[in-house]
Parts: sequence; structure tokens; C-alpha cells
Amino acid sequence: MPTPRAAQRRNAPLLMHSDMTADAVRDVTGALNALLADIFALYLKTKNFHWHMSGPHFRDYHLLLDEQAAQVFGMTDAVAERVRKIGGLTLRSVGHIARLQRVADNNAEYVAPQDMLAELREDNRDLTVRMKAAHGLCADAGDVATASLLETWMDEAQRRAWFLFEAGRNRRE
Repeated sequence: MPTPRAAQRRNAPLLMHSDMTADAVRDVTGALNALLADIFALYLKTKNFHWHMSGPHFRDYHLLLDEQAAQVFGMTDAVAERVRKIGGLTLRSVGHIARLQRVADNNAEYVAPQDMLAELREDNRDLTVRMKAAHGLCADAGDVATASLLETWMDEAQRRAWFLFEAGRNRRE
């Protein structure tokens, strides 16, 4: 028969104990959830452009955007799990994502390939800036593990922006 204390723990909310202060958990969780919303929005925009790519460089751009979308989506679980590991709660719905995302949607029926690449390049650059801000919060809170992950993700976002820049350069062919 379970002890009353065990029953109480089973019925407790989804809050995890953390060695961080409650304010630090709130601040880092808020920053990570906003990043997670941005990551989901960037993933969907990248897939949108991947699906609607056209033109003479279709195959190259189509494959580039598919690769980038997979990399972006690959961050989602790790970000959400970091929120849970430090004692926070994470996103629960598409509506929650829509309330927090800072990556602008693009619902246009047609976007020129060069405009797609430029828009995604800027979105990745902006994501890097927001990751740097979150990194600062993590450093202040002593959350070395999250800061380390953010460093890797910043490097990946910078690489995506670089590839998009190079792919979108105007060259004489």
C-alpha cells in the first residue's frame, strides 16, 4: 500500500525541483519557450518555402531548405526538455506557439526564390540574436547545460544564415 507521501507526490503538479532560483527558472523558461515558439515557426516557414520553391535552382534550393528544416525541427525536443529539466512548463499547443512566436509567418501564395532565401536568412540571424539573449539569462542563472546547448544552436543558425546568403547571392551565371 502506498504511503500518503508517495500518493501526494504522484498527484503533484508537473513541477520539477531545480537548483536554480524560482526567478531564474521563470526567466530561463520564458526565454526558452519563446525560442521554442520561434523554432516551430521557423521550421514551418522553411518547410513552406521548401514545398513552394520554383525556378532554375529548384533542386538545390529545395534540398537545402529540406536539410535546414530538419535541423531546425531537431532542436524542438531538446529545448522543451531543457525547460522541463530546470523545473518549468513548456508549450502545449499551436495557439501557445502563435502567442509567443516572433518569427513572422509568410502566407503569400507566391514568393520569389531569392526572397525566400533572404527572408529565411534574416529569420535565422534574428533567431541567433534571441539565442544570445537567452544564453545571457542562462549564464546569469548558472544554467551551464542550457547555455552550452544554445552555443551549439547559435552556431547552427549562423551556418544556415551563411548558406542562405551564399545561395542567394546575385552572380553572373
